[in-house]
Amino acid sequence: MRRLQRIFQDRIFLRLIDQGERLVAKLLAAMLFLVLAVATLKFCFDVLLQLANPGVRWEGQGLIAVLGDLLNLLIAIEVLQNITSYLRRHVVQIELVLLTAITAVARKVIVLPPNAENKPLLVVGLGVAVLCLAAAFWMVRRANEQDVSEPNGLARTGPARSFQEAGPSPAAGAAGPH
Repeated sequence: MRRLQRIFQDRIFLRLIDQGERLVAKLLAAMLFLVLAVATLKFCFDVLLQLANPGVRWEGQGLIAVLGDLLNLLIAIEVLQNITSYLRRHVVQIELVLLTAITAVARKVIVLPPNAENKPLLVVGLGVAVLCLAAAFWMVRRANEQDVSEPNGLARTGPARSFQEAGPSPAAGAAGPH
């Protein structure tokens, strides 16, 4: 019972949670890299087969399908960058997450079938999603630029600190030296 109480002390418990998060992130990164490598090889093989076939049309739906597959690979790369960024700095980069979402919505818009004009709510919904994501990206970017220019050098986008680490809190640092 005493050992269990020790494990649930804040510092030890948070260290275990942190190690678990890092392990999960590493497993996800490894699996995503494997999936990305196989998907890239398949994409290259499919494009080469299509290039070898003179009957394949590269305009219209054929080109849209290739662009959709390529954008899927780019989205997977961006997700992998999100995971590796988390592993490097132990912080989720919201700008990168928003860019990944914008790329995903752009992919959806690009691969819309020609008969999508029959689905006006889908087109309006995608337009609203693009506007909202772009606005969120702009706000986050602007906030990050302001954080960098802060005179005290404290940025809200830096790595998270444990509440038990030494040093002034950002709120105390913002009020001036003590």
